[in-house]
This record gives sequence, structure tokens and C-alpha cells, in this order.
Amino acid sequence: MTLRYLVLLVGSIFSLQTQASNEVRLDHFTKESVDVPSPWQVVQLDSKVSPTRYSVTRWDDVLAIEATAEHSMALLARPVEVDLNRTPVLCWRWRVDAPLAQADMATKEGDDYAARVYVSFAMPASALSFMTRVKLKLARSIYGDAVPDAAINYVWDNRYPVGTRKPNAYTDRTRMIVAESGATNAGKWVVARHDVRQDMITEFGSEQAQLVQLSVASDTDNTGENAHAGFADFKFIEKESTCFAEHVASKF
Repeated sequence: MTLRYLVLLVGSIFSLQTQASNEVRLDHFTKESVDVPSPWQVVQLDSKVSPTRYSVTRWDDVLAIEATAEHSMALLARPVEVDLNRTPVLCWRWRVDAPLAQADMATKEGDDYAARVYVSFAMPASALSFMTRVKLKLARSIYGDAVPDAAINYVWDNRYPVGTRKPNAYTDRTRMIVAESGATNAGKWVVARHDVRQDMITEFGSEQAQLVQLSVASDTDNTGENAHAGFADFKFIEKESTCFAEHVASKF
């Protein structure tokens, strides 16, 4: 073993140890299960719509949340306590069998996604206008307390390019960011990395928002399509950290 290789190896190990001590993991499944264990829970926003089914499955040797949507919609959500000033970057892996065919995020009729990751925020009253507070109160009277003060959706879209940002077709309190698009990466696990704190500032202009919930979904109630998706390895890390160990190892 050469001295240069030894230095690189020790450096990579130190980097991984440092990273591990400065990350917040949000899922750590130990076995397959027909239901996703607590603190994850299914949140059905519309009782008239069939809920998407969620389980824990070993998929291509990845123990993951499996979502199966058949003209259905429900979030699989869990509470989150993360200091975004310290660990602002959200990492995860996801996959879809295929993107949806008829979806279009610009319209209510097309507001469906083969896979999406949904982060919800609470904001101080001083950061919300009077009209925003009125609209949120009305929305909660219809859909319940699951309606957040603000939210960002990272979506696997079917038509818009990666990096596209749009208000949700139903409410501007939810912003859509295209994290994957099309069928190029369908059928395999893909790593995603997003600076949630910076996205919150960019989309809502607030540094005071508190992250309160992380959700996943396969959403097909508007288009009536079917979708099959997987989600795994959610964690928040420091801005300069690497998402997963193999990315460090692959540098050398």
C-alpha cells in the first residue's frame, strides 16, 4: 500500500466519520413490513380518494418504502426536528418504474407525480400576511391540520426539465421543484440532494421557517394512472458533506 493511497484512505475514513456525526437520519428500517412503522403514518387528505399503499420492501438490495398508486393519493408522513442552519441538505434515494404519461404540473387536472418528496414548514405569524392566514384557515377547515404554512415538493416529473420551479396548481403555499424528469433514470435507484434551507429562502423568502414534517407520495388521483415508486435513506447533512459513502469512495 503506497503512502499516497494510505493518506487518501485515512482521509476518506475520517471524512465519513465526521459526516456520520453530523447527519440526521430519518429512516432506518430493519426488515420488510406490510406497513411502514412509526413514526411514519399515512395521511389521507381527501376521504373520497383511495389511498396510495405503502410498505417496507427490499428492492434491488435496498430496504425501502414502496409506494403503489392506482388512481389514488395519500401522503406517508413523519414528523421531523432538524436544525436547518446546521444540516440544511436533504439526501435520499428514489426510483420509479416509469413517469406518468398524462401529468402536467401546471394544471389541477394534471397535478400528479410518480414520486414526490414533500417537506412542510411552520412559520411565525409575522412572516404570514393577513390574507395568507385567512387562506390557510379556510384550507384547514376543509382538509384539516395537515395543511402546512408552507411546503416544498421535490418531484419526479414527466415533462418539465430538472430544476423547473412552479407554484402548485392548487395553492401557492406549496412550491414544486423538479428533481428528476422523464424515463432516462426510471427502473433504477437515483440519489437526490437538495439544500432545503436555501430552497425555502428562495421560494418563500423566509429564514425563520421551521421544518416540521417529511412526506413521500405516489400521486395519481387526478390523471387516473398507476405508479410504482420507492424511497430510501432519507437524511439531513451539512452543506459540505457527501450524501452517501460510495460517493466518497468513488473519488479515489
